[in-house]
Amino acid sequence: MIKYKYGNKKVSIQFNGSKFTFDSKAEYSRYCYLSVLQQIKVISDLELQPAFQLLDSFSRNGKKHRATTYIADFSYYQDEKRVIEDVKGMKTAVYELKKKLFLSKYGEGLTFIEVMFARNKFTEKEI
Repeated sequence: MIKYKYGNKKVSIQFNGSKFTFDSKAEYSRYCYLSVLQQIKVISDLELQPAFQLLDSFSRNGKKHRATTYIADFSYYQDEKRVIEDVKGMKTAVYELKKKLFLSKYGEGLTFIEVMFARNKFTEKEI
């Protein structure tokens, strides 16, 4: 039996010939909610797992270091403004650091929303 980090279970779905895998049931539930908002034209251009480079790759003392990337859960447009969402059941120190770097580099002109999932309920917090 596979044990998942933080007790999450991945969810995979097939839709229009494409396979989507979500890191948790909460992330999948949020995707379903955002999909409905897109269908009724409240949001547009829903994107799954958009990646943002935080630090370039570099070499030091002969050792190569890979670029550091932040991968959000969702990106979309609402009222002509880009929104980035991250669904969290638990915040880690790595997440907090990457969020801070992301907001420093890309934060102007967009909305960042943390979506917490606890007790089968979503709570949104705009950062």
